Amino acid sequence: MTGASADRRGVARGIFAASLAACGVEQAFASKMRAGPSGKPYAFALEGDGEVDLAGVERVVVVAMGKGATPMLQSLLDRVRLPDGCEVSGMLIAPERPDGLRDGIAYFAGGHPMPNEESFAAARAALAMVREASVAAEKTFCFFLISGGASAMMELPLDESISLEETVGFYRVLVHSGAHIAEINCVRKHFSAVKGGRLGMAAAGMPGVTMLVSDVPEGQLDALASGPTLPDRSTVEQCWEILGRYQLLDRFPAAVRGFFESGQMIETPKPEMFSPRVFTLLSAEDLAVAARREAEALGFATVVDNTCDDWDYRDAADYLLGRLQELRETLGRVCLISTGEVTVKVTHTDGETGGKGGRNQHFALYAATKIAGSERPTVVFSAGSDGVDGNSDRAGAVVDETTLPGLESEAEDALRRFDSYGLLHRLNATVYTGPTGNNLRDLRLLIAE
Repeated sequence: MTGASADRRGVARGIFAASLAACGVEQAFASKMRAGPSGKPYAFALEGDGEVDLAGVERVVVVAMGKGATPMLQSLLDRVRLPDGCEVSGMLIAPERPDGLRDGIAYFAGGHPMPNEESFAAARAALAMVREASVAAEKTFCFFLISGGASAMMELPLDESISLEETVGFYRVLVHSGAHIAEINCVRKHFSAVKGGRLGMAAAGMPGVTMLVSDVPEGQLDALASGPTLPDRSTVEQCWEILGRYQLLDRFPAAVRGFFESGQMIETPKPEMFSPRVFTLLSAEDLAVAARREAEALGFATVVDNTCDDWDYRDAADYLLGRLQELRETLGRVCLISTGEVTVKVTHTDGETGGKGGRNQHFALYAATKIAGSERPTVVFSAGSDGVDGNSDRAGAVVDETTLPGLESEAEDALRRFDSYGLLHRLNATVYTGPTGNNLRDLRLLIAE
């Protein structure tokens, strides 16, 4: 790798880092949650969503869940002003327990990407908490703070005879199926006692607001964390279609397959049943805007193209590389920006292949095989905004035309074995951030000089 190549790859790393910094949860709360325009002492306003007055509220309940739950909870409690004597209680479902967690907030270390015992305990506790709080609904206000990753972190089968081990097996089949996230979450919703609006229905009589840091496609907010507090637009019929198209039933553990085949699967709560107040704090759109701003400051022409969201990683890479070649002919020095996620259908388990990596590293390694040895400088960057890609500790990878010459056959073998991490890490091409406390889907940057 030449010095010029390292510099180009460093530019992509820098754009990603700056984009993450610009999309912090704390900054979003500061800019989008302010004192109410009426001047009332306990009122707050959400950008474009009107005023909420907490005067007269005697109890505030907060349920925060997901990879961004900790900064969301801390930012909310720092900004909201409560009447004297108002009780605050709630729960935090997050990867790690923060220092100085407020009294009255219970902590659950929910699992991800697979649920654990704490995930089950968190779901039971959340249902119990909102049902108990609903008894005095007129004097209670409920904040639901939801971010990506919460599908696994809070889970409870509708059929409580299904064990944790069987639930993990169910999740593993879904994650490796190649289905899009909205499809996966449609199936999860119809399996779960808390997803698909069922937690929201338990709190339907209480004033409150659901605040979101979204890692799902635009217009599909009820797929975030499998939509625990939002009315569900997916149906049992759609769930059956997904199960059939991906041939999932025969791959599920017997107890889970029995649940779906037994007729116990009932319809999720629909929009006509309840209408929660919902506010999106951050989404992948914010990440794209931040990346565009940073790239333009570096002198690049920029184009945002999310056409390939939820495509197979090979189709997405081929499309974006083709798009980049078109743009470089007209724009010259260009940065093509794409948010969203790609899919990888894993045909063997990790235990059988020893594979390590994730969709971002797989995308980058495949792209590297396509640009290897090119005479035209091209950088391909792909990383998750949560800092975690698949079963690795990396966020993703960055490659260019100098990454693979002479190693193409090894790269093809790594792709076949779903082991993109090993080769990319050896080539110093992986991207490490550590967990970011955020989750706005993935960011892909394709740079032509």
